[in-house]
Formats: sequence, C-alpha cells, structure tokens
Amino acid sequence: MRLTVELIQNSLSYINPLTDRELDLRGHKIPAIENLGIAKDQDTIDFTDNDLSSLGNFPFFPRLHTLLLARNRISHIQSSLGSSVPNLTALVLTSNNLSELADLDSLRSLTKLTHLTLLENPVTRKENYRYWVIWTVPSLRFFDYQKVKDVERAKAKELFGTFEEPSALASKIKGIKSKTFDASIAAATNNASTDKAIRVKLTDAERKRVEKMIREAKSMAEITRLEKELNEGRIPGGALGASEDTDGDERMQM
Repeated sequence: MRLTVELIQNSLSYINPLTDRELDLRGHKIPAIENLGIAKDQDTIDFTDNDLSSLGNFPFFPRLHTLLLARNRISHIQSSLGSSVPNLTALVLTSNNLSELADLDSLRSLTKLTHLTLLENPVTRKENYRYWVIWTVPSLRFFDYQKVKDVERAKAKELFGTFEEPSALASKIKGIKSKTFDASIAAATNNASTDKAIRVKLTDAERKRVEKMIREAKSMAEITRLEKELNEGRIPGGALGASEDTDGDERMQM
C-alpha cells in the first residue's frame, strides 16, 4: 500500500503516554516514504511492521524526534537524513536488513541522536559492531538498550581514530558497503517529480532477482542502467517472470 495523503489523513494521530503527538502508520506494508509533508505536526511517527527498504525521503521535519521502524526491510539510510530530521533523538531499527558497518555512516548526520536500537540486523554480527556505532554517532547515550560507557568511547577512538584522521581499520571498514537499490523508492521519487511517471511493480520473486543483479553488478554503470530501467517503469531483463529463493533453487516462470 502506498503512503498516500489519504492514508496519512485517515491514520490515528494521538497524544502518547510521553505526551508527544504520535502518528500511527503501523502494518500497512508501505514500500516507500512519501507525501509526509502533510504530517509535520508530529513528534513521533510509528512505521513498525511495514515494507520499507530505504530510510529517507523525509521533508524538513524540525519537530520530529522519534522514529519507530522495527520489522521493515531497511538496508539503506539516506545520507541527507540528518538535514531532514535535525532534532531526531530516538531511532528504532530492530529487525531490518542493514548488513555492513559502513551502511551506518549516514547516522553520523543525526547529531542529536541519543537512543538507537539496531538489534536483529545482520550488521550486529560484524566484528567491532558496537564500537563502530559508538564512534560513528558520538551523541549516543543508549545503544541497543545499554548505556554507552566512557570506556567504550575510549576503545572506539583507539580502534578507529578520529573523523578527521581515521585509522587504517576505519578506512578499510568504510570501503565495504552494500550494493543496495530500492525499486519502490526510485518509483516514488519519479512519481513525486512528474505526474506522468510510471511506477514499476515487481513481484516478490522479481524484486529478489533485481536485488541479486544489483549485488552482483561489476560496475556503477550496471547499477545506473538498472535504476534507469526501473525509473522508466521497465522490469530489467533477466528479472521479468523470474523466481529465485535465497538458496539458489530452480527458477520458474511466474
């Protein structure tokens, strides 16, 4: 279900127990963030249990301080997020698809972030995961429901140096980023820019195949070509009608 103006207007907005105005957008299988300009009076937005794969595309939201995004498919965080939500203090990203430590670099733009949860993401299994996040987001006070200690900040600095002069380990980690692209975000952005834009619709099997094609792309030119085809409303060759599970079982025509 698209995040339309009508859906936002018809969703519950209430004063929560913390006396914040909260917008409830839980469980609608929303694929992309769009049309949120109409919801600027909210302190908290709850996107739990949706189908988001990219965290971004917010309008300027100086009032917003809490985002609840557990149980989505988020694998990408927009680099401009901090300029859109400059006063964000709490971010819940439990049970998403963030995979590489470098994928978390965009969190550095959230200069007022004090509470962050990334439990049940693949990235939590990476070596030095906790130290990397503490180093990346110096404003954090509570991370994964544990208080950030001074000794952890010192260890993070020892491992990774400073932002201005990162260590060799930090530079190596920064060089390993997931190849991610979200077809629904591209389509939503295209729709926002022109009334004549075509929204590509992928089956689950086709989406998995496109994501695999992007992961295995050998150059930015290949990724750009895939993005162009999706933006034009065309399903890339090799993905149309394809079915493939994560174990590489046989493909079949849909």
